[in-house]
Amino acid sequence: MRRLAAVTLFLIQIFNCASAQDFPNRPLRIFTADAGSGNDQLTRLVAQAIAPALGQPVVVENRGATLSAIATAKAQPDGHTLVFAASALWLSPFVEDVSYDPVKDFAPISMVSNQPVVLVVAPSLSANTMKELIALAKAKPGVLNYGSGNTATVSHLAGELMKSMGNLDIVRVPFKGVIPSVAAVMAGEVQMAFPTLPGVVSLAKGGKVKLLAVSGLTRLAVAPDLPTISESGLPGFEVMSRAGLLTTGRTPAAVVSRLNKEIVAAIRSPDIEKKILAFGSEPNSGTPEAFKERIEKDMSRMESLMKSPNWK
Repeated sequence: MRRLAAVTLFLIQIFNCASAQDFPNRPLRIFTADAGSGNDQLTRLVAQAIAPALGQPVVVENRGATLSAIATAKAQPDGHTLVFAASALWLSPFVEDVSYDPVKDFAPISMVSNQPVVLVVAPSLSANTMKELIALAKAKPGVLNYGSGNTATVSHLAGELMKSMGNLDIVRVPFKGVIPSVAAVMAGEVQMAFPTLPGVVSLAKGGKVKLLAVSGLTRLAVAPDLPTISESGLPGFEVMSRAGLLTTGRTPAAVVSRLNKEIVAAIRSPDIEKKILAFGSEPNSGTPEAFKERIEKDMSRMESLMKSPNWK
């Protein structure tokens, strides 16, 4: 038995080395969320940066959070199919049936960024600060709506955490992506939403939405006058889009290592770091093991909230 195990290990090592030497041998695909979203912009930035080092084109395909996860989980485990994902990939299974296992079916490669969302409200809403919004919601229980993207996306988590921490009766209105939820705010169909900052800066300047607060524990360097939700009425409030790149589970470790090497080098280059910061994000690359640990912590932290009777 020991000899068989040794032979098996030896063959696996040979396979991994051969796979790494032959990788990549065709264009890579990165599946990601909706076109124009913050994650889409980050995906395209990273894809363009790693293509020269890999010696192959890197094509970005927008399939939305759920379909992107499914496509990657079912791909060949050879490193040519990746997904740029955030919390929805590993948190959705707590609240809905999905056709993948968030742990077994994926191999984390590297985190890319930590990105908070911002709370935007309709210009017609009387609240101009977070404290005024909380007071308005308490005065009118069940009247105010918030628009969110798909289940377990950061825009959804932010709304439900605000409800929980503020003991607020506000109603979730789900959309197929965060961009339509912002359009609904502008149209007066919902009163608030939680997009990332880059997509709403021009809208706020044009008076089409009002920016109230940011979901991180610290203010954004690119928007220092925008207070945090934590400092504005809900102490300790923090929701971040901790986004990164994963590939299909069972992909050889040597291939994952090669991808990690090129992705981390790209993210840590001064030019890419500067662009990520301009998106209102914080660059955050590292090892596959560190990304795996982050996923496990997120799952542990959010499970009780998402399985509570008040979760919507």
